[in-house]
Amino acid sequence: MTFLSDLQKLVECQSPSEDISACTDVVTLALEICADNLPHDAQILTEGGRPVFWWGAKDPRVVLLCHLDTVWPIDSYLPLWRIEGDQIFGPGIFDMKAGFLQAMYALKEIPDAFEKVALVGTTDEEIGSHASRPLIEQLARSADATLVFESSIDDSVKIGRKGTSMYRIELHGRAAHAGLEPEKGINATTEIARVVLALASLENPEHGTTVVPTVMQSGTTTNTVPAVATLDIDARSFLMSELQRVDQAIHQLQTAHPEARIEISGGINRPPLEHAATKELYEKIEETAKKLNMAPVGNVSVGGASDGNIAAAAGGKVLDGLGASGYGAHAAHEHIFASRVPNRISLIAEFIKELI
Repeated sequence: MTFLSDLQKLVECQSPSEDISACTDVVTLALEICADNLPHDAQILTEGGRPVFWWGAKDPRVVLLCHLDTVWPIDSYLPLWRIEGDQIFGPGIFDMKAGFLQAMYALKEIPDAFEKVALVGTTDEEIGSHASRPLIEQLARSADATLVFESSIDDSVKIGRKGTSMYRIELHGRAAHAGLEPEKGINATTEIARVVLALASLENPEHGTTVVPTVMQSGTTTNTVPAVATLDIDARSFLMSELQRVDQAIHQLQTAHPEARIEISGGINRPPLEHAATKELYEKIEETAKKLNMAPVGNVSVGGASDGNIAAAAGGKVLDGLGASGYGAHAAHEHIFASRVPNRISLIAEFIKELI
């Protein structure tokens, strides 16, 4: 089988994170593709009630960390497979089914990989990796290197990622008739608006710290003082100290009205992927590219988080963004560039050889 035919099967097997059955199907398919390409069988592990693809060593020196779940609900991205010149479109193709398959194909070029390397594909990365987090932490602590096959940015690897925090605020006021006696109510919309303004003051551009109010809901009818309002918050930063500062400030938020009540849940989800965790492996992959007479790989730091954040926070040496080149993660134009796949596979294979 060719890379593209394998990739088409993997992309057309839709696997939204929330759909356990669909995620089980895609992991089962990945086992079948693996059987066609690698000399040893893969297996399905269960972590926190979720399926995980595993091929390779029980105690690997090098972990190839991937995820097979996507953000796309069933049939929300159609057609599932479309080719336009060098661009191939499909749900999850860029984030990150092509990256998973590139890792698998790189292993075909390493005869003794099964004894030293593990290819791991989780199914809950897009929803926070709550089930797979203990496994990722365990692997990162014991391995010499954790290579994350998230999508690349113009072939560059990712040496830094912001950490993420997620919060929900519920603000409880008191309902009243908006026309007859609004003074007897406590307006939850007004109270939550003050919270939104307070959040803006927590941002710090110097460290890329953002505190973004996202989903907000309030009120029941147009003639009723709102009794309840809810607000979701997405906070990110390149520094753990900044996430901790924001976390403390959010949990200390107060209402302006003395009789209103505020409930705050959530916290830090993924710590930042800091340069100290990626420096050594980044320098090594540049040496590998030079050895192969390839152009410099290059590096970027990005706002999105991945399982690389978790691996680095556990003390592992990490390099991220080793997956496919393309654009449009989570967007209607999600695609990869087919012509860049062969060089990437060759680079990855040689890089793994250097590491083991």
